Amino acid sequence: MNTPLLNPAKTHVAIIGGGCAGLSAATTLVENGYQVTLFEASSQLGGRARTVLVENNSLMQLLDNGQHILLGAYRETLGLLHKVGVDEEKAFLRVPLHINMQSKSLKTAFSLKPPQYLPAPLNLLVGLLTCKGLPFTDRLAAIKLMIYIKRKSFQISNDKFLEQFLIENKQSARLIEMLWEPLCLAALNTPIAIASTRIFLNVLRDSFTSKSFAGSKKNSDFLLPRLDLSKIIANPLVQFIESQGGEIKLNTRVHKLVENECGFNLMTRDHQLFFSHVIVAAPPKRVDKLLEGLPKLQYVLEQTQTYGYQPIYTIYLQYPAETKLPSVMTALTGAIGQWVFDRGQLCEQAGLMAVIISGSGQHQLLEQDELALIIANELNQAFPDIPKPLWHKVIAEKRATFSCTPNLARPTHKTLQRNLYLAGDYTYAEYPATIEGAVRSGIACANLISDDLINHS
Repeated sequence: MNTPLLNPAKTHVAIIGGGCAGLSAATTLVENGYQVTLFEASSQLGGRARTVLVENNSLMQLLDNGQHILLGAYRETLGLLHKVGVDEEKAFLRVPLHINMQSKSLKTAFSLKPPQYLPAPLNLLVGLLTCKGLPFTDRLAAIKLMIYIKRKSFQISNDKFLEQFLIENKQSARLIEMLWEPLCLAALNTPIAIASTRIFLNVLRDSFTSKSFAGSKKNSDFLLPRLDLSKIIANPLVQFIESQGGEIKLNTRVHKLVENECGFNLMTRDHQLFFSHVIVAAPPKRVDKLLEGLPKLQYVLEQTQTYGYQPIYTIYLQYPAETKLPSVMTALTGAIGQWVFDRGQLCEQAGLMAVIISGSGQHQLLEQDELALIIANELNQAFPDIPKPLWHKVIAEKRATFSCTPNLARPTHKTLQRNLYLAGDYTYAEYPATIEGAVRSGIACANLISDDLINHS
């Protein structure tokens, strides 16, 4: 093993993990003039927000590892992308909130479309009052609940299961099925029966109000990627990091962290490298090997080892190029599939549909070909004119996110180990497992390092 390559007296930050958390931390640090080296064990950056190469009928095609949705409230993510030169209008299709639940034979089971001419949250209240597919008593119950949680500043004293909270607040089974459950799955990727009410209310707060409660109706907009995720997120961030002198090492797994009097030695397969500061931006299920030699961080291992995980399945169905759905994004009811996206309208992949299944369920027990056939039949029931698909591809992220359950123990960014920080969506305690939570955590770690160095200078 080689001797340390760097001067121990020099500030040099190692970031372990090249997902959104690690990339946002690196971007923030290099912008502030710090020396940074980012290590990624795989050959690709971006974590869950990445593009994969798949083969169909001897043809290679790029597909996102999942159909991601950003919200207008994701201010840190959008700010970071703007900083590195991403044009939001070219990168995303901004769609005002419109939940359109499609049942069999083009019948609309539920439709919520808040008016765009009103400010938030008034637009949501009017949208609930005028929505289709719910009796007046349900619409009134939903409005009363929104007024109640706004009066409580979107806070709850004791966290509980979201379904329990909704039932206690007189939300009917149909109202939960049509409104609250789709929102919960989209935001938390956790079944409503076990999802955290506190975290769900945090997402509602940011989506439908601002801290001053004046609100911005654009906060609840859906931002749908027009391009491959790698082109929108990972590639522009990498270009910025390297342009500012940052170094990125792909296919380089850090096997061990060893504390020394000036910082840390990082052990890779070929080298022992010295760094003054370390940000561990690996997923919670992969931090055990990195932290096991640091006794002060055993509490982190105890917390993360209790986490459950939720899957996200994306079923891609390729139809003839002229195939087009009535909307770019449609929710499904009474089906295994939850959302369907017309990628021909979205990103010029003509005839390609992406169907999303968030959270655990019976679909996990099916073979991929069997699941794709069921989804194709569901689309045929919802859209009778749609032809048979030409091919399909199922991408199953079986441990896509942690289960966002009530009172989940989540470690802080700053740890008991001096100069070691934790980044990742699981460390941003106010949010579920989202790109925004990951980005906020990375920026927070970078700012903590800057603040500590300034205070000790």
